[in-house]
Amino acid sequence: MPDTYVPPNITSYLNKRAAGAPWAINEAPHRTFSGAIVIPSLAEAANLPLTLESLSRNPHDLLERFAILVVVNQRADASEAETADNQTTLENLPRWKEQYALNHLFWVDAASPGNELPAKQGVGLARKIGLDLALTLLEYQGSDPLLICLDADTVVQPDYLPAIANHFSSSTAGGASIPYRHRPASDAAGQSAIDRYELFLRTYVLGLELAGSPYAFHTVGSAMACRASAYVTAGGMNRRLAGEDFYFLQHVHKTSGVAALSGTIVHPSPRSSHRVPFGTGRSVGDMLADGEQRLPFYQPVVFSIVGKWLECVAVASEADAAALLEGAAKISPVLHDVLEEAGFRDAWENFRKHHRERAKLSAAFHGWFDAFRTMRLIHELSDRAYPRIAPEQAIAPLLEQAGLASPDAVSDQLELLRKLQGAGKAVVTVADSQ
Repeated sequence: MPDTYVPPNITSYLNKRAAGAPWAINEAPHRTFSGAIVIPSLAEAANLPLTLESLSRNPHDLLERFAILVVVNQRADASEAETADNQTTLENLPRWKEQYALNHLFWVDAASPGNELPAKQGVGLARKIGLDLALTLLEYQGSDPLLICLDADTVVQPDYLPAIANHFSSSTAGGASIPYRHRPASDAAGQSAIDRYELFLRTYVLGLELAGSPYAFHTVGSAMACRASAYVTAGGMNRRLAGEDFYFLQHVHKTSGVAALSGTIVHPSPRSSHRVPFGTGRSVGDMLADGEQRLPFYQPVVFSIVGKWLECVAVASEADAAALLEGAAKISPVLHDVLEEAGFRDAWENFRKHHRERAKLSAAFHGWFDAFRTMRLIHELSDRAYPRIAPEQAIAPLLEQAGLASPDAVSDQLELLRKLQGAGKAVVTVADSQ
């Protein structure tokens, strides 16, 4: 590829924080791109072609502007089945590139002997390898190119790239959360499990939204995107085995902002999996094995407590830590204790010392009381005072608080929340395959 301009911030990131050797793109492109779609793939020889086919149905002019980078990955302790499947993927990628007319499809071999991921690594590092290498493929002259995260068991719609391009042409935020809805499961039990899990995710985001949290957005690894500048400012993708999407978008929000994208829907797989310690596959598998009671919901009161705490800080932003903690105790003794345990007293006084302007003080607070600390508070409230409950008890009060009548059936509640959160109409472009 000919020498092209690379901004200092991108160069600095690549020199200091990029994943590095032994991983490399299978061939050097002869041009640069407006963006890249990064797809980690572990034993996905049966599913990846569906993902690629769905991408191929996007407008040709946009496909020409985007590189597609598949990271075929495994650890050295991968099973024989995973190893064989990954080798099948590597052998077939040249054929799929031609079959689906994806002229700018590239891949990284992070699966063959000597190229495997280190022990105890997984999807976080696989995403990082792809995103870091994608930075070298982008056109920076006069633009801020895009990085898009997708999964090898996920399909997209023909409006996928148009919606993403349109969003970033007007959004001031550096990151985006893309609407999603899981594809249908292959049987009734699987469908019930994935419906309950997706309803859990959507109810959590609705609760945060009603609380006024700035972190009320979905963090789904196959449904997020950002500008290249936002990626490096946030420190790049983390190497977590699971939850990498949650922590990544949290950091992007703190440094560049995350906005909800509209105009398309991403369709992840509903299958169960035990590759990671938590997440969609693990939750679905646990419910199929032990029953849906494995996934109880949070009581609506915990979101109310979060909301009252955020309002307390917003209204009394000039108060000292002692006064705010006194206010927290009136809201909930558990809230007060969690804040004390987390070091809020010292943190708040430090914020007041260094941020005289109200807006900067607020930003510092929300940088501290972030998505993780919000989730931790909700967990502690549930463990210490408000045990989790069945969805039938949890969802209706939240919907009523949002000004919506709650349907009785879980499937209808899910559809209502999908519509509310931008995933109300499914347009899957390839045959579903589990």
